[in-house]
Amino acid sequence: MKTSIATVSISGDLREKLAAIAAAGFDGVEIFEQDFLAFDGPPAEVGAMVRDHGLEITLFQPFRDFEGLPEPQRGHAFERARRKFDLMNQLGTDLMLICSSVAPAALGGIDRAANDFRELGEIAKSFGVRVGYEALAWGRHVSDHRDAWEVVRRADHPNVGLILDSFHTLARKIDVETIRAIPGDRIFIVQLADAPLIDMDLLYWSRHFRNMPGEGDLDVVGFMRAVAATGYDGPLSLEIFNDQFRGGSPRSIAVDGRRSLVNLMDQVRRAEPALAIPVPAMPDRIEVTGVEFVEFAADEQEAGELGALLGTMGFSLAARHRYRDVTVWRQGTERNINLVINTSHEGFGHSSYLVHGTNAYAIGLRVADAPATVARARALGAETFAESRGPGELSIPAIRGVGGGVIYFVDDALAKVWDVEFDPVADAPTPGAGLISIDHVAQTMNYEEMLTWLLFYTAIFRTRKSPMVDVVDPAGLVRSQVVESEGIREGKSGLRLTLNGAENRKTLAGHFIAESFGSSVQHLAFATADVFDSAERMAELGLRPLEITANYYDDLEARFGLEPEMTARLRRHNVLYDRDAHGEFFQIYSQNFGEGFFFEIVERRGGYRGYGGPNAPFRIAAQKRAIRPKGIPRA
Repeated sequence: MKTSIATVSISGDLREKLAAIAAAGFDGVEIFEQDFLAFDGPPAEVGAMVRDHGLEITLFQPFRDFEGLPEPQRGHAFERARRKFDLMNQLGTDLMLICSSVAPAALGGIDRAANDFRELGEIAKSFGVRVGYEALAWGRHVSDHRDAWEVVRRADHPNVGLILDSFHTLARKIDVETIRAIPGDRIFIVQLADAPLIDMDLLYWSRHFRNMPGEGDLDVVGFMRAVAATGYDGPLSLEIFNDQFRGGSPRSIAVDGRRSLVNLMDQVRRAEPALAIPVPAMPDRIEVTGVEFVEFAADEQEAGELGALLGTMGFSLAARHRYRDVTVWRQGTERNINLVINTSHEGFGHSSYLVHGTNAYAIGLRVADAPATVARARALGAETFAESRGPGELSIPAIRGVGGGVIYFVDDALAKVWDVEFDPVADAPTPGAGLISIDHVAQTMNYEEMLTWLLFYTAIFRTRKSPMVDVVDPAGLVRSQVVESEGIREGKSGLRLTLNGAENRKTLAGHFIAESFGSSVQHLAFATADVFDSAERMAELGLRPLEITANYYDDLEARFGLEPEMTARLRRHNVLYDRDAHGEFFQIYSQNFGEGFFFEIVERRGGYRGYGGPNAPFRIAAQKRAIRPKGIPRA
């Protein structure tokens, strides 16, 4: 599989773009004409620079408004093409993209267009180059790959072929199965892009909202299955127009791009086992059955404060590490919730504390096969993590995650870590508060990072994403997207993650990122089978829940038609409530710990699928009141 990406897809000048593309492991690059024109150097220098990076120029693009023109515009178009062919010879590439015309003067007719391309093919042949014809979704006369193929077929010239672009086909909802009838050797290059489903003008949608395959909502897998069935074996190239990417890190966007292509073709290979699809060998997407542990980095004082807060939620000190300053907190007799506090003065945990303060820097996920999980992650470009281990300590496979944190993988063989490395604490445990598992983990990041981590989780793990929603903070919007295990809605255990993207530091999420110096886990949600029983037990243990306004409960009663007794019970314990078509949801929040970290206790009844999104504005307002700087009066 030969991978390529268009220079328009990432930010920076041409030198920065090429360096990022090469570092990400691409084989080739499409040179977008605007990037070339902005470069202060001759074409031969650009070609040499590309080759010095170990890349090839897979395509020069775009050439616009060629076919179907009357004279004298037609003659001028052919002259423009000759000049571009000469430029291509200097660059060292043999393929140019011609997109279907949008010129007002262009005349329709398949045969007219085919005659133009047949003549152009002869000129291209004399220069030793080829041209590919692409149907723009908003083309004046040709906006469908079927019509573009018919033009190429009738042109019947070896130097004229078809270029397919997933966005142009899928945005117009054209049946991808029609691609299967096209001979693979007549497709000169395949361009790929995904996009969120948005009802807007096709041109504006394409120019601003494309993203990497797997980051959006289009059926790019179905598109590529059809392409693979033709026998096409040329480059797969990303052409992504995205305002966010243009302002992002070129290296991280390039890494995302290659990850998206490898993941896409792995999915296609598994869906089309009869086809010989060249893709790096790797295990299938990994099923996560739950969160094995969450590890905090802290100093001794803040570890004591965190332990005290955990105690009010029914946790007790359960074990101490035999060789390190690490403790484990649990409740009940099961090991379903393992909260680890690391106060060591060496190692990665200590480094994380020095940078971020007390933070949840590591997550352990339960998987069937830990080595296989790392193998897939590595094949998809994830950075592995390893730390020196002492005698008697287990080596647990891990990769780097959000904010530079760590994700460990624990399978059945590694679950013995609690017995091998830890000694139980003999002190009598607290009675507990009925918390039974980690319901979900919420990670907060800059909005620009969200697509990166969405692709990361859905490419490595057997998960699915939900539509992005806006969470209203009094100071602005926070974008939120859920990633959860595929079987979790059928009652299976698994992983639930909420990714929250902050766009400014005035929001609670933005404040958390700014004060903790980077993206991280902002809150953990624990599941209970009886939220009111847990609330009463935690009150006895000294928990001060986040205080919710009386106005919220008055509205809640009217909105859902709750009985006054139920509303009074919710109000008494500061429990928030939501309901969907499947069931009910109850939430209690702790006070903030530090600069915005907090805990949540939830109960799901009857298969409720959400995360209490409608309650977020009221929860955020209460939390922001709690962190109001001293000396600032209430409004």
